[in-house]
Amino acid sequence: MATTVLRVRLVGGDRMDITYDEPDISDEDQLLEHVVSTLARDSGALRTEHGGRLVVLYGRGVAAIEVAPRGAVV
Repeated sequence: MATTVLRVRLVGGDRMDITYDEPDISDEDQLLEHVVSTLARDSGALRTEHGGRLVVLYGRGVAAIEVAPRGAVV
């Protein structure tokens, strides 16, 4: 099961860090591709977690997604 933390910037300008996991996917790169393709659809929605609470993220409200870097940011 792959798990990742995403920083999501919403259309209204707010940001939040969410945790997303998918039991059927084991590679983080495939997981990120799954997130992007899901949110790109008109009816795209992800069940995520924020602070121990379930958050459903709808694609039409997302302006940008940031993924934690794997190395130093210059």
